[in-house]
Amino acid sequence: MPTYDALRATDPEVHAIVSAERKRQAEGLELIASENFVSPAVLEAAGSVLTNKYAEGYPGRRYYGGCDVVDSVERLARKRAKGLFGAEHANVQPHSGTTANMAIYFAMLKPGDKLMGLDLSSGGHLTHGHHLSYSGRDFEVVSYGVDRDTEQIDYDEVERLAVSERPKLLICGASAYSRVIDFERFRRIADAAGALLMADIAHIAGLVATGLHPSPVPHCDFVTTTTHKTLRGPRGGLILCKKAHAKAINRALFPGLQGGPLMHIVAAKAVAFKEAASVEFQQYQQDVLANARRLAVKLESRGFRIVSGGTDNHLCLLDVSSVGLTGKVAEVALEKAGVTVNKNTIPYDPNPPMVASGIRLGTPALTSRGMDAEAMDQVGDLIADALLAPEDVAALSTVKGRVEELCRRFPLYEGLD
Repeated sequence: MPTYDALRATDPEVHAIVSAERKRQAEGLELIASENFVSPAVLEAAGSVLTNKYAEGYPGRRYYGGCDVVDSVERLARKRAKGLFGAEHANVQPHSGTTANMAIYFAMLKPGDKLMGLDLSSGGHLTHGHHLSYSGRDFEVVSYGVDRDTEQIDYDEVERLAVSERPKLLICGASAYSRVIDFERFRRIADAAGALLMADIAHIAGLVATGLHPSPVPHCDFVTTTTHKTLRGPRGGLILCKKAHAKAINRALFPGLQGGPLMHIVAAKAVAFKEAASVEFQQYQQDVLANARRLAVKLESRGFRIVSGGTDNHLCLLDVSSVGLTGKVAEVALEKAGVTVNKNTIPYDPNPPMVASGIRLGTPALTSRGMDAEAMDQVGDLIADALLAPEDVAALSTVKGRVEELCRRFPLYEGLD
């Protein structure tokens, strides 16, 4: 594990900031669904000397010399990614999920072409066509939502809209949707509409890799993901696609969108892919699912409404308007209590995204610390106690003390300074 001795000696200010963040992570409950804690091995690879190497291009076709070693780690990362997901081609260079999505759009679409994705307020992502994103600025966008009553995707309605609008690219996947996505049905919809099909599995990649969520790979032309959420790798992106599209996708990413890849992060991705193929990771993902369901049930028992009535994956959406709060107020109150969440819109939300009516809760990071079902009951009570007294300084301070006590039972990165 890194000791940061050189950083302490060279730049005490930055060292103090890193130490403060280390302390924050260790002493608080991390419930942001898109965050996780990497293994010591991933942490070491991400901080390795591979950060020193410029490697524009792809293995065997670099713009710089001295790339034989980093070529080997990128080839290894590709091989492991393809094996993990059963994909024909993998590009491990995207710096983020947003860049991965952009590469698909720029490879397959022209400005002004039509794409269709899940609306942000229904659980979609900014890059699925939101007007503030390049995806909504550069392309014509048709959005689909969820059924008002069930708060789940209505596939018949998606098909009706897709056949009517005939987008060139249909996007499935979400950033705040707690139910199983039927990728096979989406394939049939795309075929009926004459569209290419892309799945964004940034949130559920770890579940897909372990077979705990249906895989989009057999059904989709393109699959994108981040590597740092349920997959528990370094911050970065990944593209999977059919061989027929490999050349176009590779060119769209480099030189189209990025320069040199971050080889230390590519190495860390390779480590994460190996870890994700293990029996231990399979059990970890099962625990993530069990914990998410247990947390949702606990919060419901405390009087909170769970969007769509529950969860099939690693996250749940809590409708805090059911107790008279906004997502913004809830996020601030919980942070004062040592619980980190993010405000989030809920379907048909009357509030704007920066206010929102809900919060998104995920269990990957807590599960990485070893927290179990009993701990989830305690976490649910801590969240409820804080949200039922959001402006009571003394009550929030008491909750924070209980949070720190729970965290001490499940230490994080022991031995890391």
